[in-house]
Amino acid sequence: MKLDCVWLLSPRTPAKQDEESKEIQHISGRAKVLGCRDPFSSEVKPRILLMGLRRSGKSSIQKVVFHKMSPNETLFLESTNKICREDVSNSSFVHFQIWDFPGQIDFFDPTFDYEMIFRGTGALIFVIDSQDDYVEALSRLHLTVTRAYKVNPDINFEVFIHKVDGLSDDHKIEKQRDIHKRANDDLVDAALERIHLSFYLTSIYDHSIFEAFSKVVQKLIPQLPTLENLLNIFISNSGIEKAFLFDVVSKIYIATDSSPVDMQTYELCCDMIDVVIDISCIYGVTGDEGGIPYDKESMAIIRLNSTTVMYLKEVTKFLALVCFLREESFERKGLIDYNFHCFRKAIQEVFEVRLKVLRSRKLLSQRRRSRQATPNGMPRVPS
Repeated sequence: MKLDCVWLLSPRTPAKQDEESKEIQHISGRAKVLGCRDPFSSEVKPRILLMGLRRSGKSSIQKVVFHKMSPNETLFLESTNKICREDVSNSSFVHFQIWDFPGQIDFFDPTFDYEMIFRGTGALIFVIDSQDDYVEALSRLHLTVTRAYKVNPDINFEVFIHKVDGLSDDHKIEKQRDIHKRANDDLVDAALERIHLSFYLTSIYDHSIFEAFSKVVQKLIPQLPTLENLLNIFISNSGIEKAFLFDVVSKIYIATDSSPVDMQTYELCCDMIDVVIDISCIYGVTGDEGGIPYDKESMAIIRLNSTTVMYLKEVTKFLALVCFLREESFERKGLIDYNFHCFRKAIQEVFEVRLKVLRSRKLLSQRRRSRQATPNGMPRVPS
């Protein structure tokens, strides 16, 4: 596709990327998990559990989505033999922990405190290798989902039918239909029809894994309805056809307007973010400056040969708005920029509300701790 690109790159020092903290921890016996937050903490990050049988592609998914590893490089990854935990805190809306579980670990063994694991979980992603016999995987899925639901009925259960890049379109649909039917039939037989499973066809060799993770993460964002409403107002008053709010580090879109998402449109957005970052790394950074060259002056315009214009604008340190609009609509760029200014201001107000909520939680946690303490300052021992 021929692209006519117009770039406005910021000459000022870029905002440095916060290093993603990574901790590898092993759970054995009934030992407590290191780093788990206090139940009365002011900000509890929801957990996303990556589960599935061995060699199903769990670690590859995590490396490609959150570490920008090339899909071909994942062929050399060693099999995970212990539980890996990673904090993901790229933007004010993307705050969660990824727990990668080895397929060979039986965490339902009495020596494991699986109730503690599921109690703080926001989403459980179960990865099924579509190119392998998935009878055993479906059995493990059923066991995992039923146990987790009893501990925490608010968990979002997501099933990634993975490695579909080697299947034809008809075969993909057939696999999804078969896995969907078997998994739900098992729940009906166990009288657990109220458990809802979401299914996604994924591959690390295209953008399907990013779109699937976007859907999962959106369910963990309490501000999602507000963000969608703001996007709807913005595009309706600006002549824009489609808009995404992206996390530029992971290329996960945390919100979009109410119109349907087209896969090709999403892929173009991801490619645009990559191009902006790559070009900015060449021309937007000087000397020994590090981090991502992305700040409040970052902007990009790409004119496609279909008379469609892609417009990227920085919203916050890690968020970008990517829009699709007709070339004739882009002639009113002044109106679009004014509406964008209002949109960005509204996003900042959402941030401020969130900070107030966190302060309230912190104050509440302090009061709860004081109630749990005896007059001499020692915590009460439950009888």
